[in-house]
Amino acid sequence: MTSIKVVVFRCGNEDYAIPVEHVVSIEKLEQVNPIPHLPNYFLGLMKIRGELVPIVDFEQILYGRSASSDEQVRVIVLQTEEMFIGLLVLEAKEILDIANEDLKQIGLVNYSKTQYFSSVANLENRVITIIDPSILVRTIDGIKEIQTYLESVEAE
Repeated sequence: MTSIKVVVFRCGNEDYAIPVEHVVSIEKLEQVNPIPHLPNYFLGLMKIRGELVPIVDFEQILYGRSASSDEQVRVIVLQTEEMFIGLLVLEAKEILDIANEDLKQIGLVNYSKTQYFSSVANLENRVITIIDPSILVRTIDGIKEIQTYLESVEAE
């Protein structure tokens, strides 16, 4: 029986998860340097282990409200093919093995706003939406500008 290992986190009242192979680390929210003229879900850049990582407020993307003032807030640092990105979430809860048979592909994949939802884990007492970070990074408005900005900062 095969399974996937995921990091489970909370946004709103829902549980979401990202496959553990994309997760670099889980950090506390530190000093974030804002970047002007970007969508409001980009909080800015945070220095993590010497690297500038763009921080995306996932609560803002999903529910239109910021998670940044919550005490339990965490930054899940993700590595995608394109770049490192920090996902600001309400609470990073646990690491979980989910059996492949508990994963259901979802019909929302074609819905442009949530095409990064890859599947749903239908477990005994909860439902967890699985997120594909590579698709997330490719589909968020403003990410190209962030990449260009980071390249210009790193070139200095």
